Amino acid sequence: MATPQEKLAQALEELQKMQNEKGIAVIQASEMTRTVKERLVGNGFLKEVVRGWYISTRPDETDGDTTSWYMSFWYFVSVYCKNRFRDDWCLSPEQSLMLHAGNYTVPEQLLVRSSKASNNNLVLPHNTSIFDTNLSVPEKQNRTIVEGANLYSLEAGLISIGEDFFTRQATDARTCLAMVKDGSNLLGKLLEGGHSAVAGRLVGAFRNIGNDKIADTIVKTMKSAGYDVRETDPFKEKLPNILNARETSPYANRIKLMWYKMRETAITNFPPSKVLPIDIDAYLKEVEENYADDAYNSLSIEGYRVTAELIERVRDGKWDPEVSEADKKEKNTMAARGYYQAFQTVKKSIKTILGGTNAGEVADNDHGDWYRELFAPSVAAGIVKASDLAGYRNSQVFIKGSKHTPLNPEAVRDAIPVFFDLLKEEKETCVRAVLGHFIFVYIHPYMDGNGRIGRFLFNTMLASGGYSWTVVPVEKRDAYMAALEKASVDGDITDFAKFLGELVKKAAK
Repeated sequence: MATPQEKLAQALEELQKMQNEKGIAVIQASEMTRTVKERLVGNGFLKEVVRGWYISTRPDETDGDTTSWYMSFWYFVSVYCKNRFRDDWCLSPEQSLMLHAGNYTVPEQLLVRSSKASNNNLVLPHNTSIFDTNLSVPEKQNRTIVEGANLYSLEAGLISIGEDFFTRQATDARTCLAMVKDGSNLLGKLLEGGHSAVAGRLVGAFRNIGNDKIADTIVKTMKSAGYDVRETDPFKEKLPNILNARETSPYANRIKLMWYKMRETAITNFPPSKVLPIDIDAYLKEVEENYADDAYNSLSIEGYRVTAELIERVRDGKWDPEVSEADKKEKNTMAARGYYQAFQTVKKSIKTILGGTNAGEVADNDHGDWYRELFAPSVAAGIVKASDLAGYRNSQVFIKGSKHTPLNPEAVRDAIPVFFDLLKEEKETCVRAVLGHFIFVYIHPYMDGNGRIGRFLFNTMLASGGYSWTVVPVEKRDAYMAALEKASVDGDITDFAKFLGELVKKAAK
C-alpha cells in the first residue's frame, strides 16, 4: 500500500502535467479526480478561486496572501474565458491596449466582451472580478492573442478607445502610439470605417509624441479620400521630444515615459543636495559606519532573519563555509556575507563617483559586480546555481503580494539600456536617486536581490549629490512596500519620493 507521502507525490505528478511553462496551473474540477484534488487542496498545493475552478499555490502561503492569485490572474482569464465563450470573446479595447503597452497590472474589474455573455460579474479573490458584457467582438483580422488572452489588435484598439483613455492612461496610450511603425494598417482601418473624428484625434495624439510623419500621412490620405479631418490633441499636456520614432519596443518607451512623468514629483518631494566636492575619505568613512545598520535593515526587509551578532561575525570573518558545514547550509549567513562583499564593492563605486565620474555611467558599469558579490557566497555554498550569476534573468518572476508583474526576460533587455541612459543623462541628483531605485525594481532584472541592488543604487546616486548614506528601516517596511506598489500599479511616485525624502532628511541630522 502506498504511503501518504507517495500518494501526495503521485498527486503532484498530476498537477505538474497541468502546469504551463511558467509553472502555473488553472484547473477545472472535472479535469482531476476528487481524491487527487482533495489531496492537493489539503496539502496547500491547490486552491479554489471560484466554484469549480482551482489554481496552483505554494503550501507556505498564509490566508490573505495574494501572490498565487496575482501570478495566475491572466492565465486564469484566458483559460476561463476560452472554456466559457470558446473563441467568441475579447478583452475591452482599453484593457487590450494596456497589455499591448506592457502593463500587466491586475485590474480590480476586468471587462470582457462576447456575444455569448450575460452581463454577469464574476467575483474573484482579493477584490478582483471579471465582468462579461454582451457585445460583439472584433473580426479575427482585428484581434490578436497575448499571453493566451484575445485582444483587440493595436490598430483596432487605438480606433476603438474613447477619448478619456488618453488622459486616464496617458503612459499606456503614448506607449501604444509609439509602437505604430507606419500609418498603413491604421489608415486602412480608418478609411474602411469612415472614422474621420477618430482620425483627427489620432493625428493630434501622434503629433503630441513627436511623430509628425504619421500625423501628416493620416491627414493627407483621409482628406484625399473626401473626409474632413479636424485635428485635436486628446492629451492634457504636450510631450517633449523624448520618443524615438525608430524605437518601437513598448518597454523601452514605457521607461522613458515614466521617467518624464515622475521626475518633477521626485524633485518637489526631496530635500536639496549638498555642494560637491566633498572630503571623499570622510564620506567613505561615514558610509562604512552605516554598514551594520544598513545590512540589518536591508536584509531584514527581504525576509532574511539577521541578527547584530551575525553581522559582526561576518564582518570579523569568524566563519568559514569550507570548514563549517553549519555555515555552508545557512542561507542567512550566505546572504549576510554576500551583502558585506557587495557593500565593499559599492563603496568603490561611490569613490569613483566622488572623483568626478558620471554616476549613471558608474552604476551601469558596476551594478553587475554588486550583484555577483551579493550572491557569490551562496554559489560557493551550493545554495544558488552558478549560472544565476551570468546576468539578467531568463525566466519570469513575480513579486510576492504585488499586482505589478515585472517585465518578461526579453523586455528586460529592451528596458535596462534605456534605464541606464536616462540615469546618465539626468542632471538632478534626487531624480537619479528616487527613479534609479524605483525603475530598477520595477524592471526587476535579476531572479533575486533586486530590492537590495535597488537600495544600493539609491545610495550610490545620493552620494553623487553629497547626501548622506540613507538606511531604509525594516520597521517602515510596510510603508516602503506600499509606496513602491502605488508607483508600480498606479504610476504615482509621490508617496515613494516623500518616503525616501523624509529618510534622507533624517539621515542628514
